Amino acid sequence: MHKPASNEITSLHDLSAVDLIAGYRARQFSPSEVMEEVLAHVAAWEPHIKALYLFDPDAARAAAKASTARWAQDEPAGALDGVPATVKDNMATKGQPIPLGAASVTLTPAAADAPPAARLREAGAIIFAKTTMPDYGMLSSGLSSFHPLTRNPWDLRMNPGGSSAGAGAAAAAGYGPLHLGTDIGGSVRLPAAWCGLVGLKPSFGRVPIDPPYVGRVAGPMTRIVDDAALMMSVLSKPDRRDGTSLPPTDLNWKVVEKSPRKLRIGLMLELGVGQPLEAPVRAAVLEAAKAFESAGAVVSEAKNFFTREMLQGLDNFWRARLWDDLSRLTPEVRNKTLPYILQWAERGASLSGVEVVRGFNVTMAIRAAAAKLFCDFDYVISPTSPGVKFPAEFASPVNDPAQPFEHITYTVPWNMSENPAVSVNAGYDADGFPIGLQIVGRRFDDLGVLGLAKTFEGLRGEQRPWPAPPKG
Repeated sequence: MHKPASNEITSLHDLSAVDLIAGYRARQFSPSEVMEEVLAHVAAWEPHIKALYLFDPDAARAAAKASTARWAQDEPAGALDGVPATVKDNMATKGQPIPLGAASVTLTPAAADAPPAARLREAGAIIFAKTTMPDYGMLSSGLSSFHPLTRNPWDLRMNPGGSSAGAGAAAAAGYGPLHLGTDIGGSVRLPAAWCGLVGLKPSFGRVPIDPPYVGRVAGPMTRIVDDAALMMSVLSKPDRRDGTSLPPTDLNWKVVEKSPRKLRIGLMLELGVGQPLEAPVRAAVLEAAKAFESAGAVVSEAKNFFTREMLQGLDNFWRARLWDDLSRLTPEVRNKTLPYILQWAERGASLSGVEVVRGFNVTMAIRAAAAKLFCDFDYVISPTSPGVKFPAEFASPVNDPAQPFEHITYTVPWNMSENPAVSVNAGYDADGFPIGLQIVGRRFDDLGVLGLAKTFEGLRGEQRPWPAPPKG
């Protein structure tokens, strides 16, 4: 089994998915026993972090009982049979509403599982809850007009990030090993960084999704790389509902460490745009670069290609896109939207068609620049976030709707360029709060990115124990 982050005895709810499957196969414990521990752990944590939506313990117990019976007959349903999992609010699950974190959304039961949820369920995963998100997924925060405020288990005063806020908090708190998020500008990687997790934004199209959109992907949020890879072996299976998905492949998702020897790794630190890089983040990323260099990689500066004009273009395009949706609502319903989001989106009404088109065209400029960068490098490493942490009550690290995306300058380029990118914990600040390292690869090199992240798990320093539930 995997070595725990500390010398403490690992509880069943803390075991990786890889270890759970091994334990089921060896009959060391059953899915029902695991689920009971997870449910008890949720009961201890959830009053403090508010990570879940549509939490259903009875259905979870029933699913675990059925899985236990299958394992007793040595007939598991699939690669994830009996493994607890959560799915983000915006991923459709049959018969359940999709509020998108917004009180302005009509609650209508979904007709069918979205592709990622369907793949998890087919593989036997026990989806026992959905997870929280901010309004329309347009914040890197646990703040929402629909869900209670979600907090970070590492420090309840702090934000878990977003928009996969509940997924990040749930994974860090030990609500089982597998959590599904979505990412259009950093919404998997940023909460992964702020919650000390592995968060993969796959290559665009690698994981079928419905509805698809420019730059939007679904990806795993886990505690270790091996679990992210195991989850990808399921999520990446084909689904004809997504016309942007990649052709089926026979990739072997059993990730092995990728030797850094002679790899050309670009180090991207100062961007000159967005939120300033904080000293603890810089120090952690430089330590990671030194670790790769000591292992034989050739590390050199990767010059930033992302500009203020690109960031403003994306801002304009996304404002107009959301205003198109909000403008269709009655004023009474529209005003239920989080005020920060409403104030940000309203400017979309005054943008010209030319400004919006220019904003959309930024995506092609970013893709061209990223392709040119990877002519010189095999991989690029950078901070995931320029800042370490921010208050739970903030809508974003800067908390200003006039400057909503200052914190996504390291993450959003790779959504637009469609490259795979993973955040993995690189260390901690003086208070013990986690800091994320981002590893980016060429388009479609998802396995290489995970392999290098797995290598880094072996190179980095000792990890701190996962946070324990507050007492009382």
